[in-house]
Amino acid sequence: MAMGGIFDLIWSNYLRNIRVTDILDIAVMAFLIYKGIRFIMKSGSIRVMQGIIILIVAMGLSTVLDLYVVNFLLGKTMEFGVLVLVVLFQPELRKLLERVGSSTFANLFGKSVVSKEMDVAINQTISACEDMSRSRTGALIIFERDIKLDDTIKTGTTVNADLNAELLKNIFFPNTPLHDGAVIVRDGRIAAAGCILPNSSNPNISKELGTRHRAGIGMSEVSDAVVVVVSEETGSISVAVDGMLKRHLAHDTFEKILRNELMPEDGENSGSRSSRLKIAQKIKGKKNDKENNK
Repeated sequence: MAMGGIFDLIWSNYLRNIRVTDILDIAVMAFLIYKGIRFIMKSGSIRVMQGIIILIVAMGLSTVLDLYVVNFLLGKTMEFGVLVLVVLFQPELRKLLERVGSSTFANLFGKSVVSKEMDVAINQTISACEDMSRSRTGALIIFERDIKLDDTIKTGTTVNADLNAELLKNIFFPNTPLHDGAVIVRDGRIAAAGCILPNSSNPNISKELGTRHRAGIGMSEVSDAVVVVVSEETGSISVAVDGMLKRHLAHDTFEKILRNELMPEDGENSGSRSSRLKIAQKIKGKKNDKENNK
C-alpha cells in the first residue's frame, strides 16, 4: 500500500473523527499525570508508587491466569489501598488543596507557587542565619538548583519539611545529632539534614577557613548549588557560588545575593539557567572521564 493510501486510511478512520474536546481532554490528562509524577517525586514516595504498580501488574496477571482467589484478594487490597493512600498522603494532599483554593487559575500551572515558597524560604533563612550569627552558631545550608543532589541527600537524614527559621536553628543547635552536617534545601523545602559534603581541593583557599567553609566551597565547585555558611568562630555569614566564596556579608548584601541567585528576574533567568546547565554538563563529563580511567 502506498504512503498516500496509508495516510488516507488513518485520516478516514482516526484523525477525521478527532474533536477539539478530545484534544482538550488529552491535554488535561497529560497535565494531571505530569503534576502527579512531580508530586510523587517531590514527596519522596517513589517506592510507594512502585509498590502500587507491582500490585496492578499482579492483579492483571491473576486475571489472565484465572487465579480467582488471588485476584479477589488483590482487588480488595486495592480498594482499601485507596483509603490507606489518602491517610498516608494527608498532609501533602491538604497542602495541595490549599494551594488550589488560594491560587488563581494561572498560578495552578506552577511557577508562582514555587516562587512564593522560595521567597518564604529565603526570608526564613536570612532570619535564622542572622540569629545564628549573633549567637555564633555554625551552619551550612545548601540550596539545590538544576543539578540534583540525590547522592548528597542520601548521606544525611531525610526531613522533608517546610523551611522555617526555628527549625533551622534547632538543627544547627550545638551538640544536636545533625548540627555538624549540611542542610539541603530543594524547591524551598528542607529535604535532608546532617548531610556530608565533599571538601574543596583548591589549594588557594585561605588557611583561616575551617572545615565548614571548605565543604561549602567544595559543594559549589561540583554543583550549581547556592551555599550559605555561618561561621562558628566569628559569626560571619558567607555565600559560595561556582567555587567563589563571598564573606562577611551584611544583611542587605546577603538578601540580594540569595534573591539574585535563587529568584532571578525573567530576563536573567534564561541566561543563568543556561550557564548552570553548562556547568552541569562539564561536571558530568568530568565524572564520566574519571569512571573511564578507573
